[in-house]
Amino acid sequence: MPLFDVYPLYNVTPVSANGIHVYDENNTEYLDLYGGHAVISIGHAHPKYVEAITNQVSALGFYSNAIQNPLQVELADKLEALSGCDGYNLFLCNSGAEANENALKVASFKTDKSRVVAFKNGFHGRTSAAVAATDNPNIIAPINAQQKVTILEFNDIEGVKTELEKGDVCAVIVEFIQGVGGLDQATAEFYEQVDALCKANNTFFIADEVQSGYGRSGKFFAFQHYNVTPDVISIAKGMGNGFPIGGILIHPSIEAKYGMLGTTFGGNHLACAAGLAVLNTIEDENLIDNVNNVSEYFNSIAKTIPQIKNIKGRGLMLGLEFDFEVGDLRKKLIYDHHIFTGGASNKKLLRILPPLTIAKEHVDQFFKALKKELEAVEV
Repeated sequence: MPLFDVYPLYNVTPVSANGIHVYDENNTEYLDLYGGHAVISIGHAHPKYVEAITNQVSALGFYSNAIQNPLQVELADKLEALSGCDGYNLFLCNSGAEANENALKVASFKTDKSRVVAFKNGFHGRTSAAVAATDNPNIIAPINAQQKVTILEFNDIEGVKTELEKGDVCAVIVEFIQGVGGLDQATAEFYEQVDALCKANNTFFIADEVQSGYGRSGKFFAFQHYNVTPDVISIAKGMGNGFPIGGILIHPSIEAKYGMLGTTFGGNHLACAAGLAVLNTIEDENLIDNVNNVSEYFNSIAKTIPQIKNIKGRGLMLGLEFDFEVGDLRKKLIYDHHIFTGGASNKKLLRILPPLTIAKEHVDQFFKALKKELEAVEV
C-alpha cells in the first residue's frame, strides 16, 4: 500500500539520535537545528526521558480517563510550579491542533459566541476550527471554511476593537511569536491592548504557545514577555520531547463541567511520564538559562554577517532573513554540511529551532557552514 503523498521529503533516513545529533542508516551524523518542528526540547534520547518512558510502559502504558491517574496531577503541579501560571487548570490532549481546538471550544461554550479573530500569517493547526483560524487558504477545506473567522493584521488595534465591539467574537487567538508564518511579533502595546479589549468585551484571549512555550522564547511562555493574562494557553510540541502530548491551561475563573471536553488518549500514563521527564530536565539542567545564553551568543555572530538582513524571534525560536529564497541553502546545509534547519511561509527565512540543550560549539559549527555557503553564492 503506498503512502498518501502529502509530504515533500528530503533524501535522509534517520535511524537513531542522541542529544542534538541525528544519525542516518550510514551512520552519518547530522546537527539538528530544527528539532522536528521545535518538538525536541531536552535533546534526543535524553537518559532521564528514556528511563521514565521505559519504566512507565513496563508498568502501565495506558488506561482511560474514567479512572484516577495521579501522574496527571503530578504533571499539572510541576507545570504550575515551573511556568508560574498559578491557579490555572490543566486539560490534557494529544497535539497542538487539539489544544487549540479545545481552547476555542471552551471560549465558545463560556461566551456563547462563535466568531474568532486571528492574525495574518498565523498557524494554529489542521483540525476544524484551528485550521479555519490559520492564515493559509490552501489547507482550509470547505468543511472548515464554515467556521466564522476574521483575519487581521498584527498591530491593527483599531481593527480588533471594531470586531470585538460587534459582540459576536468568542476568542482572539494569537501566537506571540509566529512559527510557520515567519517569526513575526507584534508590539507589546498591541498585545496588552488586545488583552484589555478582550476582557472588556466578554471575549477569551487565547495564547497559542504550542511552539513558543516550554522555555523556547527565553521565558517559560512567550506571553510572559508582556503584561497580559490569557484566559487559555495552548501547549504541545516541546511538552513531550517527541511523545504526542498537548494541553490547555485554563484560567481559574473558568468553571469546568462534566462532559465539556473529552479525549481517549489525552493524558495517558505514558504521555504523562514523558511530560514529567521533560519538566524535570528543564528544571534540573537550567535549560531556560541555557536558552538565553546561547541565544545571545547566536545573535552576536548573526549580526556580523552582512548577508543576513534581519534576525527574527526570541530565545531559540529564531529566524535569519535573507534577500533571496533559502530553499537551495537549506538543501546545501543538509546534504553538504549535515545540518537540519527549517523553512517558513516567508521563503527568504531560515528557521532555527534546536533542542534547548544546544551548546555554543554547535552554533559555531552552523555559522561556519553558513558562511561557506554564503561566500559560494557571492562567487
